[in-house]
Amino acid sequence: MLKKNEGIDIVREIGGIQTIEQAQALFEKRLDGEHLSRIRTLSHPEILLKIANAIAMCDPARVFINTGSEADCQFIRRLALYKGEEAILPMEGHTIHHDLKEEQGRIIDRTFYIANPDEKISSLANKILREDALVDVREKMGGIMAGSTMVVGLYIRGPVGAAASNPALEITSSAYVSHSAEILYRNAFSDFEKEVERLGHFYTNVHSEGLNRPEDLPNARVFMDRSHRTTYSFNCTYAGNTLLLKKGNHRFSVDKAVYEGGGRELAEHMFITGISGPGGRVTWVAGAAPSGCGKTTTAMAGNHFVGDDLAQMWIDSNGSVRSINPECGIFGIVEDVNREGDPMLMDRLRNPGSEVIWSNVLIDENGTPHWTGNGEAQPIRGRNFQGPWKKGLKDAGGNEIPISHPNARCTISSTALANYSEKTEAPEGVETRVITYSGRDSDTMPPVWAAKNAEHGVVIGACIVSAATATEVGASGVKRAPWANAPFIPGALGDYMKAQFDFFGSSAIADDKRPILAGLNYFLTHEARGGSSRKLLGEKKDVKVWLGWLERRTHGDVDAIETPIGFLPRYDDLKALFETLIDKPYPKTLYDQQFSLYVDNILARIDLQTAAYGREENIPGQLFDVLREQRDGLIALKTQFGPVVTPEQLEK
Repeated sequence: MLKKNEGIDIVREIGGIQTIEQAQALFEKRLDGEHLSRIRTLSHPEILLKIANAIAMCDPARVFINTGSEADCQFIRRLALYKGEEAILPMEGHTIHHDLKEEQGRIIDRTFYIANPDEKISSLANKILREDALVDVREKMGGIMAGSTMVVGLYIRGPVGAAASNPALEITSSAYVSHSAEILYRNAFSDFEKEVERLGHFYTNVHSEGLNRPEDLPNARVFMDRSHRTTYSFNCTYAGNTLLLKKGNHRFSVDKAVYEGGGRELAEHMFITGISGPGGRVTWVAGAAPSGCGKTTTAMAGNHFVGDDLAQMWIDSNGSVRSINPECGIFGIVEDVNREGDPMLMDRLRNPGSEVIWSNVLIDENGTPHWTGNGEAQPIRGRNFQGPWKKGLKDAGGNEIPISHPNARCTISSTALANYSEKTEAPEGVETRVITYSGRDSDTMPPVWAAKNAEHGVVIGACIVSAATATEVGASGVKRAPWANAPFIPGALGDYMKAQFDFFGSSAIADDKRPILAGLNYFLTHEARGGSSRKLLGEKKDVKVWLGWLERRTHGDVDAIETPIGFLPRYDDLKALFETLIDKPYPKTLYDQQFSLYVDNILARIDLQTAAYGREENIPGQLFDVLREQRDGLIALKTQFGPVVTPEQLEK
């Protein structure tokens, strides 16, 4: 079990503030009258001690207590411009932020969990012993904010009053980070202490970009202290490394769900969206995919948008699985976002009326953002993630530099979206009836399939395999991506997997409200199904059909073909959904290509997962039972029909 408050609290050790009296004395010395009056509205000892010790450790010239008022937000926007962290674009409310060209994604090689002796850490993560982390933080964060303004924000990850929300302090010298937090999270200054008392905990995040120089990046670090639920980030700017409310605190939420949730709580790397079904019903879907694998596109395919990246889930007293979005905005990848596949998002990005922070796109001579795959005429010159750019420009290795970085982003509030749902702010969350798992799988699984039962569904999540994306610096190739949450699982994978089996198999979920679990894959290529092209076997917008089929399957409106891996849709049902949902013909030949089982590929995937999990400790036996059952069934099919089994053969 994970032990809370085990070992020294690093910020408290370095800051040296041990009592409320010492904290108040420091505030009186370091804060001006306005901000001293603001902090005096707070009384919770642990909150005050965290803020005081962060000030003592980082030694800023000024401290700004952000209440979330419009005046405070304007100050933060102006500070970002003054510091050069953002620049104004011609479209009102739009700014551009560029990270260092060497830091265009999560620095996974420099991200560590702070571990106590003998503490179990995920085999897929890095760890550093507490004493070593203390030395590193003291050396590199001591005085790091000298001459700078520290912005202290009090946020809540989720709606105020929700059962699974998490309060969090975001303390940073980066106005860009604070500006992003104001768009992506709920400033809860007036409710913060009340929510801390109600929920019994809060997270703390301390960040500074330092001097923001390329030569400092080898010394950049992201440290996560699970025992004290505090993160430290320094010498970096990319939001995935610095906006610690996001993936840093998501990791703490995973810990909380696994070790304190009692099988009734999960913290997942999932979108949340509502699908309109027959008779005016709305069916809520949550779905996991690794970063850069289409979560935003899938979320926007729904009719009622709640979130595109993270989900807190719990089983309520009525036997429903409920979900909330810890965020209230999008930090979305823009590569291949275009009017055909993402019309609602493009409307907000290309028309006035919304606040948008762009990052690492190209800005042309007219101040217009451009990115790869936007479906528009591309400029021949401008400024992008690596500096001045012109068409044909090559890097030191002779490779042509793209117009925008593959991990270029837009930050925008959810309320700006045409399909925004007011359920985003509902403390009771949404009743979630469909759970999907997906990744960049070019050659193995069909576009959509539903698990036979909860155990088979958990195994779909455990067995995600995906091509690496640009969201992680230095990542390449194809790798396992369990639940699309692997980079954010702090503890042993066996503990996390047990929590999944316990949650979805829980007797606390009412039988008539039990979600179906399913796989999604819209990255199949022509090449993998007998063609010569590496283009997708289908289009992004087809996901509306896959979600529509799952919505109807949940309510018993469509039948399915039973296979060893789960239930596949029938052709006539999909043909009708293609016509009604996206006004597109769906030929039988394409259906056969997409939904035939390529048995050898799936068997290789099962063998990969069996071997990989066999090397882990304390993996629940259900995983191996399900994989064995699927393997035996697939071998039987191959014996009868050969290595490629068509839907028509499966129906026999």
